[in-house]
Amino acid sequence: MAYTLPDLTYDYAALEPHLSARILELHHDKHHKAYVDGANKALDTLKQARESGDFGSINQLEKNLAFHLSGHVLHSLFWRNMSPEGGDKPDGDLATAIDEHLGSFDGFKAQMTEAANNVQGSGWAALSWDPVGQRLIVEQVYDHQGNVGQGGPPLLVLDMWEHAYYLQYENRKAEWVQAFWEIVNWPDVADRFAKARTLDLALTGS
Repeated sequence: MAYTLPDLTYDYAALEPHLSARILELHHDKHHKAYVDGANKALDTLKQARESGDFGSINQLEKNLAFHLSGHVLHSLFWRNMSPEGGDKPDGDLATAIDEHLGSFDGFKAQMTEAANNVQGSGWAALSWDPVGQRLIVEQVYDHQGNVGQGGPPLLVLDMWEHAYYLQYENRKAEWVQAFWEIVNWPDVADRFAKARTLDLALTGS
């Protein structure tokens, strides 16, 4: 089954003034689609390699798959992590877990903000679930797939590639990070948390 570009659940202008319609249109229709196409092409090329038995380019093929597939996954999550009715802070089990694992909501927000602002080059900041330690963690993601803990599904992601904000915020990326907090879709994050926490990879006896 080929990967497909998911539809947005809101109009391009729905996140303004925090995120412009033009950025959202270009980001979704052009950049995200390129990752979808890249992931499908990588899978096709790997299929050809298996059929021919020629794995001379295996390192590059696997790298291409990781890059494009991770870009597709993160962007698909990113669109749903934002909402015109977003902002404020989480409640319920997610809020309790943030307090338990990250000290407080303010502490978590400060850490993720700094992680985003200090990404070196292109990347993301993410709130993820670690199924081994059974805890929430904040990560910096380089490109789409580097510097992440293994097996930890992301719950909340913040795109810090320049194409995510530059047309509106130029080099003031800290302003983009602050604007993002005004459109976070906490019910979506909470739903992902409820599903992710059922994944238990605890290394019993190790």
